[in-house]
Amino acid sequence: MKTFYINILLFTCFVSCNLSIKRSNINPIARVNNFYLTNEDIDHSLFDGLNKEDSLFQIQNIINDWATRKLLEDGAYINLNDQKQQQFESLIQNYKSDLYTSAYIEALVKKNLDTVISHEQHKEFYKKNEELFVLNEDLVKLRYINHDVKMSNASEIRSRFISYNNEDKAVLDTLSVKFKSFFLNDSVWVKWDEVINKINPLKNYSNKVLLKKLNFVEFKDTLGLYLVKVNEVINRGRKAPISYALPTIEQIILNRRKLKLINQLKSEIVNDAIKNKKFEIY
Repeated sequence: MKTFYINILLFTCFVSCNLSIKRSNINPIARVNNFYLTNEDIDHSLFDGLNKEDSLFQIQNIINDWATRKLLEDGAYINLNDQKQQQFESLIQNYKSDLYTSAYIEALVKKNLDTVISHEQHKEFYKKNEELFVLNEDLVKLRYINHDVKMSNASEIRSRFISYNNEDKAVLDTLSVKFKSFFLNDSVWVKWDEVINKINPLKNYSNKVLLKKLNFVEFKDTLGLYLVKVNEVINRGRKAPISYALPTIEQIILNRRKLKLINQLKSEIVNDAIKNKKFEIY
């Protein structure tokens, strides 16, 4: 039904454009010199949710845009000299070749790339490339809660937040739906700047005071009560822990494997072509 409706609209617009062209099996709806815009060239998803009036307007825009491009293209062929046209054709052919070869190489890499990286390989790379993982920012392990100061069980939340045994974790996790914001996974390294951006009032505190191991801070602002517990700190200039560097390590290893595989595949393709007499140098 949708296709039928759009076809009717296309036909109506075609008639309204008063284009005199011969009937053919390509279902033309517009012509510029020897080029035809057909029903099959139209992306029908562009009409999703449109009423008849808006659909007609959309079709007219499509036709006008297509015609403008074709007229400009024809004008370019007429007015640009042969040398400039040859330059453009060369660029077009190079771009087409790049698209095909890139897509083919990517498909081969996807099929043949070994993406399994063992823990030993992580550690070996980390040890051999320590200079790559020097921090230019402070890292912390912490937890925090921001809740309304009027919460009836605020004292319990504070107590459980400080002691934070397994039972406390379970209770706070259950209560977290009532918090304005929170982060309770204090075994994960995070950037201190991201913490500051998340807990804006911390900007009023000195980093030297806050960035201390086992430091607990409690304060209020217009958004409520904040509880912040810093468990561990690694300052900028020191080496990042391997757990934090792991995503970077994996990305570097995979990129190096990918580059090596691409060079290997290219070499194999050329050698295979020479072996099968598909490639010869005279």
